[in-house]
Amino acid sequence: MAKIPILNSGVGLCFLLFFSSLLVHCSSSDEEIGFNAFKVSSFHYSEIKLDPYDWRYIRVDLPPCFSSMSVTLKTDVDIDKRTIKRLPRNTLPLICFRGRSLPLPDISDSSFTALDTFSNISTGGMRIHPSEEQCHLLEKNITVTLTNEQISPGVWYFGLFNGNGPVRTQSKMISRGSSFSFSGNISVEGCTTLTMLGPYCNQTVDLLSCARSDVYGGPKNLSVSDIYNKTVKNVIDCRNSYEDKCHGNGERKIYSLEILGTAVQLTIMATGVRFNQTPSAIGTQDYSEIILMCYARHGSIPLTTLHDYSGDISKKPLVIDFPKEGNWYFTIQPINQSDVHGRMVEQNINSNVCYSLEWQAIECPVGKSGPNCTWQSYMLQTVLRKNPSGPFESYYLPMDEKISLQSGFDFPLEPLLSNISIGDKLDFAWTYFILDIPRGAAGGNIHIQLDSDAKLDYEIYARFGGLPSLDTWDYYYSNKTSYSNGSMFFKLYDSSDEESNFYILYAGEGTWSFGLKHPVHISSSSQTTMSISVESCPQGCSSQGKCRSVVEASGLTLYSYCSCDRRHGGFDCSVEIVTHKGHIWQSIALIASNAAAILPALWALRQKAFAEWVLFTSSGISSGLYHACDVGTWCILSFHVLQFMDFWLSFMAVVSTFVYLAAIDEVSKRTIHTCVTILTALMAETGATRSANIIIVISIGALGLVTGWLIEFSTQYRSISWSAELCLNIPERWQNIRGWMSYFFGTLRKRFRWAFVLMGFVALSMAAISWKLENSESYWIWHSVWHVTIYTSSFFFLCSKVTIINDESHGPVDGEYELTWQDSFPRRE
Repeated sequence: MAKIPILNSGVGLCFLLFFSSLLVHCSSSDEEIGFNAFKVSSFHYSEIKLDPYDWRYIRVDLPPCFSSMSVTLKTDVDIDKRTIKRLPRNTLPLICFRGRSLPLPDISDSSFTALDTFSNISTGGMRIHPSEEQCHLLEKNITVTLTNEQISPGVWYFGLFNGNGPVRTQSKMISRGSSFSFSGNISVEGCTTLTMLGPYCNQTVDLLSCARSDVYGGPKNLSVSDIYNKTVKNVIDCRNSYEDKCHGNGERKIYSLEILGTAVQLTIMATGVRFNQTPSAIGTQDYSEIILMCYARHGSIPLTTLHDYSGDISKKPLVIDFPKEGNWYFTIQPINQSDVHGRMVEQNINSNVCYSLEWQAIECPVGKSGPNCTWQSYMLQTVLRKNPSGPFESYYLPMDEKISLQSGFDFPLEPLLSNISIGDKLDFAWTYFILDIPRGAAGGNIHIQLDSDAKLDYEIYARFGGLPSLDTWDYYYSNKTSYSNGSMFFKLYDSSDEESNFYILYAGEGTWSFGLKHPVHISSSSQTTMSISVESCPQGCSSQGKCRSVVEASGLTLYSYCSCDRRHGGFDCSVEIVTHKGHIWQSIALIASNAAAILPALWALRQKAFAEWVLFTSSGISSGLYHACDVGTWCILSFHVLQFMDFWLSFMAVVSTFVYLAAIDEVSKRTIHTCVTILTALMAETGATRSANIIIVISIGALGLVTGWLIEFSTQYRSISWSAELCLNIPERWQNIRGWMSYFFGTLRKRFRWAFVLMGFVALSMAAISWKLENSESYWIWHSVWHVTIYTSSFFFLCSKVTIINDESHGPVDGEYELTWQDSFPRRE
């Protein structure tokens, strides 16, 4: 039941925010704020990184007294008009915002056509509707100020998306693309009192309120009240208790009224319109030519070009059917129109126009609603699920003795329906169901189901903040061909003549009303059940993903989203991105390509390098098991363990190839392997998928190779006598240096089979190219090529090594040679 407050409740909230801001004003900001304004809130978001297809939500609360909201963002996004044309649209970074709930750019094409930047938002004459979603391209520096003439008070959400579309929620084997970071501030300024509002807190607003003496039982002066039955008792009829208001031509007066609950009608009218001077003083001017225009708007001060309702309240009342709850603002402006040669023109008013303002709010008794309070209305009570899969999951049942809590999630409709129509010519009635979405639960989805054993003859209309009707609604469902198809946040699933199943996605927190339009006389043989619930993820992610829950950046809202499997994407995992046949081929390619590890493993076994044999064999097996789990085929261990083993053993295999090229003893090799094992294990655990790991691993391998050569050379030649005579004998020193260089290059030439070295570098180049070409769509192709080429390059490098033997008791082994460091230098006695 609607309630008209004696004192506007927003005043207390704004005063509380005002005094709280005074406590921290000296230290919180150095900005100059107007005398009538204060900083309501200010949030700073430090540098936050968004990887490809990642996103963040930010919540902003705007109190009724807010004047403006300033948004300042700094990003490292580098986009221009030429870049936009080259990049796929689903990879563009976007900033989206929406009132009451979270934006979802994936389910609408509007985000793909919004190629303008956020800073290009017009600052005047444009109203941003809370239920609409706006998406804009991100840029390096964004500074936007939105006033209370553009956006209404309440909860607003900003979303930053690094890519969008169905692939955003798809579990990816790899995410190639550019990342970006952002940081910024969002501050809200408000007016010290609700009597001074506007973008600069310089517009005086008169609060409409009623003292108990002003409230009487029935409508008196308003002719519109004649349409109601005399039995309607819940009518609050007020007139301003202060003196009459007077203002001249073009001068505006602004009034504010707060509606709490679901009223069925709000009416405002001016009575006693007159001039404040005698007719002789104003000449021939007739007050009947005066038009007292009234502009009404919900949530914001109305303008002549921007309002919800308008009318001349000096002739008849301005009637607002089913007004939304919250603050309503009225701007009243007198206009003098005269008939000049058959044409109405505006003329100046020589004197002030005075009037008395009356307003009326009609509310129905508990359990009743509609224009004549004869239709049934039910306040739904919340019943929490016993085993919820996400936050705020619950279902709703009517608070009626006819309904038992033991009936389950649904309830029968026929016993609850209204059986009275408005007039004799109408054969339908309405039944209303009202529920409340708690604060912080804007990330939930309202699920509506109707199931009947006969053909459904119901239409459902949903509205936020007020009762729906045929003229005012947010979403509707009539039949499987007539519903809110153009709305991006309405999702219809199974629908037939006997059942309907749809969701309202990311429903905003607050009061929701559902109007059921139905025939007055329903067949007694038909049985229809209705279910209203709030679910975390639509359709349980279509059984093709998992429902995840996370808190948005400000920490005030807990929302859920679907993390889909490898084949599906979309907000509910219903979009098939990879076919079943394609998934089989991807699995075979990614798993079978690891068989290339046999090549270096067999060569290491032939050379009796057992440590390298175990390492390459384990690397191939772990990589195959990891990719089998990664593509969703089979997981022998947890995904994290398999990923760690794959990357760690792959890092070790690369470094081991480098170390193998140095002819050092097993003790030195074990020492290097131990150090490398610790380093690569840390890399695989802290950031296995980083692109920089490739450079780091190659650098570690090269360092291991150089260390091995140093150990080898120092072992072969331990005593070089650098006597003073040698140092002073420059010709002899240069001769020794030339001998050392000759030995060094001779060693390199005889140490390696250069044809295998060349083939190894060719295979390594192909691996680098395939890694560069990987993206979300072609990952399975190029990563399979990467498996083959990287193992093949290891095989070639292993084959390129020629073993050196310096055992004096045995001659050189077949195919090998004997060369010592001392051969290049004469030994001094």
